[in-house]
Amino acid sequence: MLVEGTILRGPNFDPVEGRVVVEDGTITAIEETSVSSSDIVLPAFINAHTHIGDSIAKEAGGGLSLEELVAPPDGLKHRLLRETSRSEKVEAMRRSVQFMQSTGTASFLEFREGSVEGVFALQEAVEGLDIDPFILGRETVAAMEAADGFGASGANDDTFGRERRATRKAGKLFGIHAGEADASDINPALDLSPDFLVHVVHPEPIHLDRIEDSEIPIAVCPRSNLVTGVGLPPMRKLLDRTTVALGTDNVMLNSPSMFREMEFTAKLTDLSSREVLRMATQNGARIAGLNCGVVKPGRDAKLLVLDGDSDNLTGNRDVTRSIVRRAGASDVKNVIL
Repeated sequence: MLVEGTILRGPNFDPVEGRVVVEDGTITAIEETSVSSSDIVLPAFINAHTHIGDSIAKEAGGGLSLEELVAPPDGLKHRLLRETSRSEKVEAMRRSVQFMQSTGTASFLEFREGSVEGVFALQEAVEGLDIDPFILGRETVAAMEAADGFGASGANDDTFGRERRATRKAGKLFGIHAGEADASDINPALDLSPDFLVHVVHPEPIHLDRIEDSEIPIAVCPRSNLVTGVGLPPMRKLLDRTTVALGTDNVMLNSPSMFREMEFTAKLTDLSSREVLRMATQNGARIAGLNCGVVKPGRDAKLLVLDGDSDNLTGNRDVTRSIVRRAGASDVKNVIL
């Protein structure tokens, strides 16, 4: 397979004209040459944090606090999930996954409610689709064993010592929410030596030092944090210390669109377009240990092809900045997964 156009090559997204050579799902070469295509070829997105069970309740709970919305076991989300049939949840999740796939997401790191049954429900929801979820089971060790790892709610909810030990023994990924509403659960979360943290809106200097010393990556969800009123993570400070990836969080609160997450992040911070695109692609892949997120030989050919001649993108003078700040679903020409 040959994919032609302007290619955002390598970890710095250097734009080169040419073609990507794909064999058996792997990028084998990038050939710099003159081509007639105006397409733009970039890595497919990795959504570093999702809760897609919430697909049953989009825009529910307007005006509620973070705790009222999502705190286990009786936050609005959890009550609605208990009241909804399995078939409805599976169908709603499938629709969200189809949306993610069609808008260029290759994989998503899902904190999956519902213990083992919740893991199985998502596995059923993605049957026949090309997108590959990275599932972190919740609530029980058995859920972790059925999934790709464990996704903890937060150290103020439980100690999670048993779950952390079991996940480490299984050689799987352990992630935990920390510092979303305040700083009180960040040190206890770090004490678990997690593989990554989620949110980290309220880190103090000691937390930043510990994060840097332990090289713990972070998945940030700025749109979600704004909706729930907890503030915005200090993304420049975090990026200066560690790997930071973008996630869209609860479908209840936001569409699982990495285009929207990138635009929001770019326009609300001083981060460069390359930094934001890296957060939406290779940094999430790095957290999950995926062999994608970069267009270079040897990587899996998880690619997003945009129409550079669309009404929205034609005439752009900075291709990376245009992708991050203005591209959207209507510009997607092909998704290769």
